[in-house]
Amino acid sequence: MKHLSTSRFKTVGITLTTSLLTVMPLLAQDAAVPEKKTAFDLYLWSGGFLTVFIAAFGLISLIGLSVFNFINLSKAKFCPDDLKAGLLDHMVNCRVRSAIELAASHPSYMGRMMAYALPNVDATRPEDLGRDGVEDAMADFSINEGRKQMTFINLISLLAQAAPMLGLFGTVFGMIGAFGKLSSGNADPSALAGEISIALLTTMWGLITAILAVFAYFFFKGRYLSLVAECNNTAEELINASIQTVNGEAQLAKIPEGLAV
Repeated sequence: MKHLSTSRFKTVGITLTTSLLTVMPLLAQDAAVPEKKTAFDLYLWSGGFLTVFIAAFGLISLIGLSVFNFINLSKAKFCPDDLKAGLLDHMVNCRVRSAIELAASHPSYMGRMMAYALPNVDATRPEDLGRDGVEDAMADFSINEGRKQMTFINLISLLAQAAPMLGLFGTVFGMIGAFGKLSSGNADPSALAGEISIALLTTMWGLITAILAVFAYFFFKGRYLSLVAECNNTAEELINASIQTVNGEAQLAKIPEGLAV
């Protein structure tokens, strides 16, 4: 009986020993595996304060300027349909003073432009109503207004040019740190990797900001030019409507009877 119990204890001991010898290398292997980093840690936090600053400054500035330009460059602030319809009604009936009053009461781009240009209508020149003076005034207004409207669009262009420079500064900063560790005799690969990581990540975020800013700049510039062109085309329609009303009978008299108009 004692011999049987001893055999059982020996069997259990051998089994436990074998299990421990099998499991311990696996546990050691798991412990040796480093903690997996998230993409956020790998591409941002591991670059240090300078990387975080460049990424935050660039993206926050770009988002803020984009939101502002989206709000500012809207049809309602440039060429609203209600103002266009009201001005067209006045100009078709040659009520130029009423058109000027309506335009002056509207804060939109077209309202301010027409309030500036329509006083140049010359009733003593019924053949064209002084179109050249009106168009010159429109051109002057567009130039003066363009300086103000393009300010926040040009800031995006400035950001597109400055972001790579910030990234290059981070590259130089990281390489100085890496060579500093080499010169001090500290050739620890992990320490060198940290400095090189700063150099590469700052460059990456500078380029990301610059690429996005270039796309945003040309998008908003094109949007602005499109809205200005729409306002100018509307102004031409208004002038043509008054000229057509004033000279309608004279133009019809020049058309021989029997020809399609």
